[in-house]
Amino acid sequence: MSDGVSRRYFFYGSLLAGAVPAGGFGSVPSLRALGYKPFYDKLNVAAIGCGGQGGVDLNDAAATENIAALCDVDEARAADAFNRHGKAPKYKDYRAMLDKEGKNIDACIVAVPDFMHATIALACMQQGKHVYVEKPLTRTPWEARLLRDAAAKYKVATQMGNQGFSHECHRVAAEIVWSGEIGEVREAHVATSPSTYPTELAQLPPSKDVPKTLDWNLWLGNAAARPFSDWYVPYNWRGFYDFGTGQIGNWATHTAGPVHTALQLGAPESVECVSQTGKSKYTYPTRGVVRLDFPARGPMPPVSVYYHEAVRASDPEAFRVPGMEDEAILPPPDNLADKGRPTAIGRGGPGGMRGPGGGPAGAGGRGASADGPPRGAGGPGVLVFQGTQILTSASQQPPRGASPRGVLAGNGSVLVGSKGVLATSNRGEGVWLLPSARWKEYKLPPQLLTRSPGHMLDWVRACKGGDASCSNFGITAPYAEWLALVCIAWRVPGKLLWDSKNTRFTNSEEANQLVKPMFRRGSELKL
Repeated sequence: MSDGVSRRYFFYGSLLAGAVPAGGFGSVPSLRALGYKPFYDKLNVAAIGCGGQGGVDLNDAAATENIAALCDVDEARAADAFNRHGKAPKYKDYRAMLDKEGKNIDACIVAVPDFMHATIALACMQQGKHVYVEKPLTRTPWEARLLRDAAAKYKVATQMGNQGFSHECHRVAAEIVWSGEIGEVREAHVATSPSTYPTELAQLPPSKDVPKTLDWNLWLGNAAARPFSDWYVPYNWRGFYDFGTGQIGNWATHTAGPVHTALQLGAPESVECVSQTGKSKYTYPTRGVVRLDFPARGPMPPVSVYYHEAVRASDPEAFRVPGMEDEAILPPPDNLADKGRPTAIGRGGPGGMRGPGGGPAGAGGRGASADGPPRGAGGPGVLVFQGTQILTSASQQPPRGASPRGVLAGNGSVLVGSKGVLATSNRGEGVWLLPSARWKEYKLPPQLLTRSPGHMLDWVRACKGGDASCSNFGITAPYAEWLALVCIAWRVPGKLLWDSKNTRFTNSEEANQLVKPMFRRGSELKL
């Protein structure tokens, strides 16, 4: 495999599984000195980013562990979490929290906007804290590589918050492909549904007065200074190049997961924007298609992975699965019950996925939530900005209940093999073979991968010296790296040749300017 990564890298769990000391590795003095705790001791967890998805992650950790400190730049946004954990010390600046509470903290949850993930996670790891970092891990490929190296250097337990990696269907999808059921896969397609943040902006949004509850300078962190606008918070930062990763970070981190694992993807050789609608200097496009070409991996042949951003069934760019014109392409979630498999495991434990308020998970972090369409003066799904009306994807989505046949539309993926087709939905929460008649009679292959106790519990176990977590940075940093390349392809035309070993493009200096963030002076990141 590329980059010297062993195939064993993709099999979740420690090589020492079954040989873990009864009290966990934390019961071994030399490992306890590194910050690991016995299974019977509760971790002292700090949460950095307590609103939206951060609040969900905090609840999951609080179900079994002790909440030692809370940090959020917006006290109103974090009010619910602050009230529920009234005894925990509260901070706005994560650096002050680490300085004052460091001796009381074992592990940190980082659930802030994408552009600050690497900065905060690195600071935590440098103090020996285990870290759980919300998806998409980082905004740029350089930061993904940095976090991978930091996890190895500081010897801490890590996990990315891409909860689908803990789902039963994600594992089953990989096992079906590895069994040879669909033959050689040379083409795969990953899709996301339309977004609800603004796209194709011709200019930056108007400034507003900063709310009294928000420290805007702390929110900006390492990013260049700019006036506050309520177009950025609590959710719309996702659509801006400087802050977010668009639907790549919002949903493709989930929908591409089964493809990444099943095809054992390493680094691509090239990435190219095939088409896009609504190109902007400031925000991600409204929709489009990017192609990534991966080399052979062991016995697996080269494969082209197509990413379809914000796809609708009516879009000409939508992938029409050959020979499946009369089939519903994406499976329903948790569809393995009829195959005798247990209830899905996603977050803290059994019961599948959930998000803020019980809704679907996916929005992430401090200043982020699943609060719905962006603010604007033009009614639902419409933004009016200095006389220019911009239709957002909220107004473009197909009616609820629509079930297009033969088309990959919505959140999911399709792997096209020489002997058949496999499809997954959402975070890898559903899986089946196409056509449906084939799936009806299909018997699942033997289990090869370890099963998850829940995504948060998987990390907690690793923090206490148990098996390595399924989304530790050794696994997910290379994954986040190739996803981040898509964000660059939107902005730089042409086929970009990627040199993963040296973390650079060999044929575009323009693209190389986007591989690493531009930091404020004095805030550069170093291991």
